[in-house]
Amino acid sequence: MTLYATGMRRAEVCNLKVSDIDGAQMIVHVRNGKGGRDRDIPLDPKLRETLQEYWRWMRPNTYLFPGTVKGWRADKPIDAKVVWLACRQAAQRAGITRPVGPHTLRHAFATHRLESGCDLITLQTLLGHANVRHTTVYLHLSQRHLRSAGNPLDNIHVSSPDQIRRSRKLIKK
Repeated sequence: MTLYATGMRRAEVCNLKVSDIDGAQMIVHVRNGKGGRDRDIPLDPKLRETLQEYWRWMRPNTYLFPGTVKGWRADKPIDAKVVWLACRQAAQRAGITRPVGPHTLRHAFATHRLESGCDLITLQTLLGHANVRHTTVYLHLSQRHLRSAGNPLDNIHVSSPDQIRRSRKLIKK
């Protein structure tokens, strides 16, 4: 849910700290993301509620999703493979047959944001891309969305063919 609601990279979610969730400001702080860049992502109210419930259950200290050492919970980041396996298992439980991993959720986040009206520059910022060209890779718009985009001709008045005067005169050469 955190991956899909934020569009964060797998490594960013693994290193997410409890202190990076600002419920009062409704912000998720991404510290030292790809390229060493920090960014802030809006915290969805549903995600906030779910993370609050998760926190009450797990009581993580430093890392929001703590890892393990020798099968015991430890105050270290969760292993990236665990996140990948969790995505795969969730997809299987949902009846999704195609391969799903953390990056699939990042693509879904980007596509669904665009379909909801998010502009490309805002999406670039949310995804933490230095260059907007990197953001365009995530433009997997649905066919329904593409059809609803409209056509420039929709806004132009065009005379119907039976209203157009035609000349039958021959042009002499």
